[in-house]
Amino acid sequence: MFYASELNFANAISGTANASRQASLREGAPYSGPERRTEQASSVRWMAAMLDEVDYGMLLLSGEDQILHVNHAGRAELDASHPLQLVGRQVRARCSKDVSPLANALRAATQRGLRKLLNMGEGAHRASVSVVPLAVPDDGSGPVTLLMLGKRQACEGLSVQGFASSHGLTLAETRVLAGLCHGKPPTEIAAQVGVKIATVRTQIGTIRMKTGAPSIRALVQQVAVLPPMMGALRSSSEARYTAWSDCVTATA
Repeated sequence: MFYASELNFANAISGTANASRQASLREGAPYSGPERRTEQASSVRWMAAMLDEVDYGMLLLSGEDQILHVNHAGRAELDASHPLQLVGRQVRARCSKDVSPLANALRAATQRGLRKLLNMGEGAHRASVSVVPLAVPDDGSGPVTLLMLGKRQACEGLSVQGFASSHGLTLAETRVLAGLCHGKPPTEIAAQVGVKIATVRTQIGTIRMKTGAPSIRALVQQVAVLPPMMGALRSSSEARYTAWSDCVTATA
């Protein structure tokens, strides 16, 4: 509830903002009053929340290596085994052989507007990274580059669970589905779960019947093309990283 003085103050602010807006319009300059700044800040928060729901890791860089923002999937992907690592406010290649290709790709993106797909890491820790220059209005802020991290598995766990729930699969059938989506043959799934191979084959048949998939390949494809499903809960460490990222974004 407003008191009279608060109402007068609010009206004064509103009147000042309106006058500034009208003066800016008369002079041909873009209006940047308090409500416009509030609207922009709100848009930034919504954009960050939207990016957190995408299950591809994304890093937004200013210049050639300065981090502006990292989405939730990106923070989850950049573990100790990923070829990329975060060092302060910079992104770095973990392996010495990747240092030069990454630097060259970032330089080509910022200076020449070229895209590049990098294959980084070694052995089981190999991962692909797409370097994408972003076309933004020339506002003097400098070049911005997007790094998109390739997936290291075809089907995410939450996508498998959501798909299984929507088709009425049992817990045992869901485990079999998860194994298939991770490329495991029925024999390996049977050994891992501790049942006979005949049981797994029966469960696969039931899964195909419930989902209408004509084959195992078609079944996995159904899960692979699902829209992303990110976890609603964040750990305490994730919350701390989010606060750090917000600070980086605010001070960049």
